[in-house]
Amino acid sequence: MKYLPIDRQLFIKNREKFNAKMQPKSLAVFNSNDIYPVSADSTLPFAQHRDIFYLSGVDQEESILVLFPDSPKPQHKEILFLKETNDHIAVWEGEKLTKEKAFETTGIKTIYWLQEFEKVFFELMTQSENVYINTNEHYRAKIETETREARFVSWLQQKYPGHTYLRSQPILQRLRSVKEPQEIALIQEACNITEKGFRRILSFVKPKVTEYEIEAEFIHEFIKNRASGFAYTPIIGSGYNACVLHYIENNQVCNDGEVILLDVGAQYANYSSDLTRCVPVSGKFTPRQKDVYNAVLRVKNAAAAMLVVGNDWAKYHVEVGKIMTKELIGLGLITDEDVKNENPDWPAYKKYFMHGTSHHIGLDTHDYGILTEPMQAGMVFTVEPGIYIPAEKLGIRLEDDYVIQEKGAPFNLMANIPIEVDEIEALMKS
Repeated sequence: MKYLPIDRQLFIKNREKFNAKMQPKSLAVFNSNDIYPVSADSTLPFAQHRDIFYLSGVDQEESILVLFPDSPKPQHKEILFLKETNDHIAVWEGEKLTKEKAFETTGIKTIYWLQEFEKVFFELMTQSENVYINTNEHYRAKIETETREARFVSWLQQKYPGHTYLRSQPILQRLRSVKEPQEIALIQEACNITEKGFRRILSFVKPKVTEYEIEAEFIHEFIKNRASGFAYTPIIGSGYNACVLHYIENNQVCNDGEVILLDVGAQYANYSSDLTRCVPVSGKFTPRQKDVYNAVLRVKNAAAAMLVVGNDWAKYHVEVGKIMTKELIGLGLITDEDVKNENPDWPAYKKYFMHGTSHHIGLDTHDYGILTEPMQAGMVFTVEPGIYIPAEKLGIRLEDDYVIQEKGAPFNLMANIPIEVDEIEALMKS
């Protein structure tokens, strides 16, 4: 891995928190992700399942974590099963985790090789009554490929039909949504790397540069600073492309007079950052572009101020909508009459701002969180309002990542990344 070692105390604490939520006489099982094939002998780069990483720090395929707090054998309260390394693997793929290295990474003392799993697991199942299985219940999830976790659950329930099966997700949704200080530090590092990428492109952007050349500048700076890469597929859209919310082709020329929307974030140690900035291709905004930009910035700042302990997710978005409505009226994009006659299910402002303002961020760019429960200290949210005017070939979105504090305003992890019009123009000029 490119990232620096993480203190195993983070993973030890995460397991303790999960164990405390388990019912008596229960065990929980977590699997690594597959390495997905492309065709022939080609594969996609391995990306670890975030839940097993959250609980162990293991960043390796074919790994299984078992938690059994009530095990009659102390050595079986937490177990890690790993793919056994050998000389052949070491030569062709690089050495996998040894038992000693796995203990250093995870703090788990009992480690078996994967070929011992069924024998050991049979014993554990004879001593337990309930099993926590791990399914993907994220509100944005759309699953079309059978995962390693899903195959395991199918095998498990067929082989052991007499057990009671419980869900890990309600526990993980709450635990992962509130970050430990070490996690916030890792997200901050991802944001710091993103800042370096953004500052790099400010002196690079000019008329006739291509969107993919800008993307290349970002990834160069990210990898140079130990990021694993982009936290998500980057959106680099100039002119009309900025009005396409999930534009990812990044293959067009950036023309003089256009504004480029850059929705780009680095991933560090599996933790995501999520930034959006807009810059003028020529290095200077037109008066109209500046007016729209500053309107979005005012909405972002007002929305961020509402990220406080106890706030309600749904009410928060209603309030942001009211602020955005006022700005759109000021820009002449909608009228008081439009607001008066609006559909309550699709308010007038949605014509120019059709997506949500915030989402949880952490190990996943759209991280776990239960949106029907009040905001808590330690949660990390994006704030990303936008105004999209296809008729003017202008799309402006601005986004930072914020940590909710026990008291007062949230902490902006991207406070050092330029966002004011004057600063961006000055940096591009220099």
